[in-house]
Amino acid sequence: MEKIPVGVLGATGTVGQRFLQLLEEHPWFDVVMVAASDRSAGRKLGEIGRWHLSGAMPERYAAMTVQSIDQIGDIPLVFSALPGDVAGETEIAWAKAGSIVCSNASAHRRDPLVPLLVPEVNPDHIGLLELQRKERGWSGGILTNPNCTTTHAILPMRALHDTYGLSQVLLVSMQAISGAGYPGVPSLDIIDNVVPYIGGEEDKVEWEPRKLLGLFRDGVFIEADIAISAHCNRVAVIDAHTECLSIKFAHPPQSVDEITATLREFRALPQALELPSAPPEPILVTEAVDGPQPRRDRDVANGMATIVGRVRPCPILDYKLVLLGHNTIRGAAGGSLLNAELLAAQGHIPGFAALRDL
Repeated sequence: MEKIPVGVLGATGTVGQRFLQLLEEHPWFDVVMVAASDRSAGRKLGEIGRWHLSGAMPERYAAMTVQSIDQIGDIPLVFSALPGDVAGETEIAWAKAGSIVCSNASAHRRDPLVPLLVPEVNPDHIGLLELQRKERGWSGGILTNPNCTTTHAILPMRALHDTYGLSQVLLVSMQAISGAGYPGVPSLDIIDNVVPYIGGEEDKVEWEPRKLLGLFRDGVFIEADIAISAHCNRVAVIDAHTECLSIKFAHPPQSVDEITATLREFRALPQALELPSAPPEPILVTEAVDGPQPRRDRDVANGMATIVGRVRPCPILDYKLVLLGHNTIRGAAGGSLLNAELLAAQGHIPGFAALRDL
């Protein structure tokens, strides 16, 4: 199969490097361009800064010359790991030039014409791309994945909403320091400490699920009617976010066993299509009385699944649970990669036919 040429915007940062790592042996995509700010442009990627991930930077990437993010090229698919304040106009410029932009940035998530996508949750929202092109008059398109905290919460929320209907959710997050990028949180702020504030995070976690669980019909988008309250905290864990959810249902399940079975049985379009990065089981339920835990569970399913544990009745709402997920893999670069795989499978990449049929 001819591989699809791809580029990575923001390739020198932590998420950009995670994109490169996940794309190194990808069966469908081939990295042909890396881009960063003007101060890095013109230099070899291996000469710029340090490789933040385990092991050494792959030699192929180290030898690539970094171009400016404003040097728009003829590339059908680009992944964006740009900061939110830079991503907005840059991603629009690439979309205008004909590229599909799979973005990890927050700049366009609230745009009603931009799909906020988790393939197991709302694959039909890809339909917004055609409306986006028509309204904006460009040949490419922008598609985003949600915040890393939302990404892992939304998988069990989707499974439970489909069966029982969510009406209220209280979410408390304990978020890894890698979510702040590099160099991230100052050591004197995070060692021996919990920081009960992450700028803008609670707002994202409270509205993004309503867009993800909403309906897109006949060109009209309707948010889900779910009340969500979030407390977001930064903790001294390197990778993986832990989240505690208390949930009130429209039609409460009768038992913990019923909820557990619903979560374990959840499968969706990425699993049916056997997308390369899709976990066979998007939600894994642990029976450990003290699980899930970041150090023990974050790399399960190559960091692409959400692990749920401690499902039990809630004396205030209906039921409560704990979940865990890798924030820089499924919660960031891996989420965008899975979005791109779904686009490629369905034939939404310019110049390339659908790669999968149901």
